[in-house]
Amino acid sequence: MPFVATTVAPNGYTARLMLAFLATAGFFYVNLMPAIVSGLINGLGFSNQDAGFIGSLNIYGAAFGAFAAIFIIRKIQWKPVALFLLVVLIAMDGFSMLIDQELTMMIMRSVHGFVGGLLVGISFAVIARTEDPHKTFGMLLFVQFGLGGLGVMVLPPLVPVLGSWILFASLIAFCVISLIMLQFLPDYPVKIRDPKQIIAPIQKRPLGFAILSVFLFQAANMALYAYIIDLGEVAGLNLDSTISPALGVSAWLGLAGSGFVVLMGAKFGRTLPILGGILITAAATFALHYSFHEWVFWLANILVGITWAFSIAYLLGVCSEFDKAGQMAALGGFASKMGLASGPMFAAFIVADSEYGQLITIATVLLIAAAFISLYPSRILDNQSADESI
Repeated sequence: MPFVATTVAPNGYTARLMLAFLATAGFFYVNLMPAIVSGLINGLGFSNQDAGFIGSLNIYGAAFGAFAAIFIIRKIQWKPVALFLLVVLIAMDGFSMLIDQELTMMIMRSVHGFVGGLLVGISFAVIARTEDPHKTFGMLLFVQFGLGGLGVMVLPPLVPVLGSWILFASLIAFCVISLIMLQFLPDYPVKIRDPKQIIAPIQKRPLGFAILSVFLFQAANMALYAYIIDLGEVAGLNLDSTISPALGVSAWLGLAGSGFVVLMGAKFGRTLPILGGILITAAATFALHYSFHEWVFWLANILVGITWAFSIAYLLGVCSEFDKAGQMAALGGFASKMGLASGPMFAAFIVADSEYGQLITIATVLLIAAAFISLYPSRILDNQSADESI
């Protein structure tokens, strides 16, 4: 039963935009991760390690929340539950403004992550009920990269002036907007699958390789991304004139990376795009050793922004193609979130003294490993596609 009498067309662009906001609301802090980690360090005086742990626990909570959503989505009325979860998120972000103790913040953000992850999982399930859901996921990337880029550009310079509360206020504002949009969304009832439909078996071994590649790729990228502001400052770069603008532009150009995927599809197979995209990411990551050159910092972040969106879209697509029922796409998403959470946790043990050289090297190696691990599943899919076209 809708909350208001007037709802938007279920498969129109307005509905897709609203669903994109809803799916982003529970996970938007990931797009702001450099701003949040930097804000906890500079605004509250937390150590590099504790700030990284807080960011990591937030995403770990989201990963398990999204996984839990898989088991409840068919049993709930999703709109009232989404409304409740948004209200809880707003309250928890409000309480986070008052916290100045590391352990308390860790507990609060891990629970916040679980609640947000539930909202993301429910939103993804609802998106899957729309016609042409890939269009809605494209809108989702637009919202995440577009507003995330704006956030990492605007928020870090405000923290020293206004305090760390501004970070949580921005998350509250996003949830409030999503809460308003929720009232105008249709119900999107569950569609009953035809029991006579034959579903191909899951190809478990190549799927396992694909999931491992997703995990390593996301972990390596987020390990550096969480600390990229501090890395730039240690290299002697200015926050206002160089670091924040570079991160904002690179996030916006990530839209181009996802756009390339839409345009290319499987026209050139999956192996070459994935291998090329990840290896360029690795090269750009290694270039961060030379971040003391302003142009290197700019170029490296722009390349990572484009190839990160490009490569992860293909990798998640590979995961979904090994399971025609679509269930393993959710597992690929879980692996993605686990990688995003594990990256900052791993990095926090390395950068306690703001030594980033070792972290850059390890992240580069992990990216190269992810590229070559992806060869096995992507080549299988390319070969299967070639056989089907004969």
